Amino acid sequence: MKHSMLMAAVITTAIAQAGAMATTYAGDEESDEQAMEKCYGVALAGQNDCKAGPGTTCAGTSTVDYQGNAWKLVPEGTCTSIETPHGNGSLTEIDRP
Repeated sequence: MKHSMLMAAVITTAIAQAGAMATTYAGDEESDEQAMEKCYGVALAGQNDCKAGPGTTCAGTSTVDYQGNAWKLVPEGTCTSIETPHGNGSLTEIDRP
């Protein structure tokens, strides 16, 4: 009986430690992730993340470089400073083909 109680305590401790390590790892992973924002007019043809307009299925469907109704995820706070041959990126759709 004493042996089974000792074994149960060891198993319980191991499970608790594994849970603590998983929580720590998940917290580290979240802190490594950077906030992102949608940036319109900066994706190359076929490389948009989504919203390329009517008749499209979404990601990868932009038909021209820097299409104004297609967005790409970029690090938060950088969109409007991204320069393209057609102007800077925008946080809203741009009226261009």
